[in-house]
Amino acid sequence: MKEDFLHYLWKYKKFDFTNLKTSNGESITIVNGGQYLQLAGPDFFNAQLIIANQKWAGNVEIHLKSSDWYLHRHENDSAYENVILHVVWENDTEIFRKDNSEIPVLVLKEYVPKEIIETYQSLIYPKTWIFCEKQLPSVDAFILTHWQEKLFIERLQRKSVVIEELLLESENNWEELLFCLLAKNFGLNTNGTVFMQMARSLPFAIVRKESRNTANLEALFFGMLGMLNMPKEDIYFGELKNRYHYLFQKYQLQSACFEPVQFFKLRPDNFPTIRLSQLAVLYSCHQNLFSKVTAALSVKEIYGLFKVAVSDYWQTHYVFDRQSPKKKKQLTTAFIDLLIINTIIPLRFVYDRRQGKQTLEIFIELLQKVAPEKNAIVRKFIEFGIKAENAFDSQTLLQLKNEYCNNGKCMQCAIGMELLKN
Repeated sequence: MKEDFLHYLWKYKKFDFTNLKTSNGESITIVNGGQYLQLAGPDFFNAQLIIANQKWAGNVEIHLKSSDWYLHRHENDSAYENVILHVVWENDTEIFRKDNSEIPVLVLKEYVPKEIIETYQSLIYPKTWIFCEKQLPSVDAFILTHWQEKLFIERLQRKSVVIEELLLESENNWEELLFCLLAKNFGLNTNGTVFMQMARSLPFAIVRKESRNTANLEALFFGMLGMLNMPKEDIYFGELKNRYHYLFQKYQLQSACFEPVQFFKLRPDNFPTIRLSQLAVLYSCHQNLFSKVTAALSVKEIYGLFKVAVSDYWQTHYVFDRQSPKKKKQLTTAFIDLLIINTIIPLRFVYDRRQGKQTLEIFIELLQKVAPEKNAIVRKFIEFGIKAENAFDSQTLLQLKNEYCNNGKCMQCAIGMELLKN
């Protein structure tokens, strides 16, 4: 039994409320159950009750056990002085306010139909992955569709927290912010953190000044990450090293110490050398990338912006000193899809919100044109009958699993609520 289940019972009156009595035998009539705000303080605000023919206005607090009142130290909290009813599942002790007046108690389990308890228990027990895995296919598509939009907004809001922090750090320089976010995503999970550290350490004004010279950008990226420190016989390596030393002195850059970039267990096309070259070429091709990204109205336009390949040297190399068969190594559609999902849409969400624009539907439509992500969570949902047709679907499923299923928030989930209701 979880407390949020009791919140659900009280909020939707899923119990026999026609003949309620306190633990002391006084009659209770619910005029208004109160407002469920889910904030600090009592669970339901501004309730109106008639207890023993006396009308009361105040708050309702809900616990599994009445002794939880003291466990949570409510007796010393002024926010709970206006509690007019303590709703519990088990009444194991009497509860008193600061002035020693006793708070009326309603033992809810005495009024809840057995069928509702059995339905709740079948919803949350047992499980192999998520609580409602067996009932998922029975959920109405209308419920899922409306719940998805809320999940998507929540996911964008969660991602926007980091973006807002970086924006503040960059003094509202949107181009610089985009560069940092792209660097992180070009590094993927393995090198994303160190790539972003490099981007944040390298003043974007320098990237903009050197953007017409791909080799200079590669020198800056490789050099800042310490990838030009080891001895190599490779001619291009030597050229980049010389360029970096010149640029380091020219711009009076500050040395930084980062974790070494990783090659281990990466496919060659995801090697940091390849991704950094592609990032350098991208900024050589586009002087005002942020403006172009925010102006793009379709996935096709975004694909056009990011269809870049590596510089000439890296077409025949994956690492320095070792030649390989020539390959253009262009950013794939799948990789650009990840950029759309993890960088472009969240960034545009923050930007448009600051501009006062309501563009949520545009973002949903964009993601519905993008292929769904392929990961363990999405595959598992498919096993239980929930398909991901596009990236909008897969993003909402990730939010659902990580924020609701993993935390047992069934009573705050539209799917859980619908299954319990039925």
